[in-house]
Amino acid sequence: MRKKYTDLMNHIAHLGGKIALDLISDSSPSLKKDNSVLTKADTAVSKFVYSALSDLLATSDHILIDEENLKNMECFDQSKLENTPFIWVVDPIDGTRSFSNRMPNFGISIGLLKHLKPWLGVVYFPMLGELFYSDGKQSFFVHKAFAEYERKSVVAPVEQQITSQSIFICNDSFFERFDWHSTDCRIMNPACAVLSLCWPAIGRGCGAFFGAHIWDFAGSWPIFLSAGLSLRSYQTGKEIRQLDLGLFARESKDPWRLREWYILSSERNFAILKEKIVPKR
Repeated sequence: MRKKYTDLMNHIAHLGGKIALDLISDSSPSLKKDNSVLTKADTAVSKFVYSALSDLLATSDHILIDEENLKNMECFDQSKLENTPFIWVVDPIDGTRSFSNRMPNFGISIGLLKHLKPWLGVVYFPMLGELFYSDGKQSFFVHKAFAEYERKSVVAPVEQQITSQSIFICNDSFFERFDWHSTDCRIMNPACAVLSLCWPAIGRGCGAFFGAHIWDFAGSWPIFLSAGLSLRSYQTGKEIRQLDLGLFARESKDPWRLREWYILSSERNFAILKEKIVPKR
């Protein structure tokens, strides 16, 4: 089952990437009510994912939480989640604003939770030709993914010493709420949540500041855990260990969004990075 699902997820990512690349020159971008971007590729990849998982979703053991599926609120029920062994979580195109501008920093993210905990994950960056995936035992980084001469390496624990060479990755709204005080580590915003979570897993950056939705981190969750990294609450330092609706802004119009801000880092670097983040007054 583990290999079957991993192969299926890689297949979905591969063909989903082809769909995205076919549409990138004519993506017909529009704005949602929250001013986020929606393109033809978001919708097309979403439909493909549902089709690929339809047999599994026809059973009571599987549910799908998809950013572009308006019915994803039907899954916002802790009892339902606890009684469903397998929870698929998909972001058809993460970094849609970049995609709509034909930039390469976008990805397709597929996560599979087992009994509420991260199990399998696939994140594919079609324009970069890079694939990250976890098979439930190990995680891998694949360069030139799905090509004849792809190169695969194991994701291993990484502990980056923070110096003037280091880069900390932030999200779109970071500077609306915080200042970055550091004479060594620098900060950057790639405008793609899954990139900010996957790159530190192979040493591209010492960590990330994160605050988004379940579909923004489910696919990369088992991957960055393999690298010895965790999402810890900026306020309390508590690590996200499993899917719990108490983590999300259930009372808002955007209930699948995390209610707190988080730092992705190693345990040692958490305190170091937190000191550099100063709330605006």
